[in-house]
Amino acid sequence: MTDIAARLTNVREQIAEAALRSGRRPDDVSLIAVSKTFPLEAVREAYAAGQRLFGENKVQELLLKAEAGRDMAGLEWHLIGHLQSNKARKAAAAAHAIHVVDSTDLLQRIDRAAAEAGRHVQILLQVDLALESTKFGAPVDEVPLLIAAARQCTAAQLSGLMLIPPAVDDPEDARPWFRQLRELRDRLVDGGVPVELLRHLSMGMSHDFPVAIEEGATLVRVGSAIFGARQYAVAAGAGDTPAAG
Repeated sequence: MTDIAARLTNVREQIAEAALRSGRRPDDVSLIAVSKTFPLEAVREAYAAGQRLFGENKVQELLLKAEAGRDMAGLEWHLIGHLQSNKARKAAAAAHAIHVVDSTDLLQRIDRAAAEAGRHVQILLQVDLALESTKFGAPVDEVPLLIAAARQCTAAQLSGLMLIPPAVDDPEDARPWFRQLRELRDRLVDGGVPVELLRHLSMGMSHDFPVAIEEGATLVRVGSAIFGARQYAVAAGAGDTPAAG
């Protein structure tokens, strides 16, 4: 067993335990292996260990890996890093899901681009609960407007909410933010938003994903706990320096 396979097994066990603690089934939670900065060979090792969902922060790196890894059937590529509006077309042509939609303009660009490419793309609305100046995301009072706009889309399909909480050392300190996102989702559903449009909560990373699961996460974004320490000089594809996204 490779180191990546062993780490994947450990992460999956933690996911199962956290799901059971919260009264859910382990398969209620999907793992996105965040492969940013790691070479395609690392993706292949995780794939060989049964992993199928992968996350990238930058559009160009996602495109390179998606193209180079076309021989791996069943892969889903999730864009989890900030998306500039002028790169919406490229993202919509390759990503299975885009977790970082935070404006009507970006949403509509993705919808048009996906429609022109003849495909559908799942979108999640990134919410900035803490209103941090260094973070992207829509403030809570703009979320209903984004949902209304998403319901008018044809190729961009709303499937949930996403959160990057304030950075904390103790995972327990992130718990209130995860809880707030779940409570926001519940209020929106109680207010008439179809539950299938908000079925996913994308929250939790390597250091805090068990806490996020306990608070309702359905998608967790785990990188270093699977692939190890970030390798920022490592090729994005087969020996090339990662391009800016």
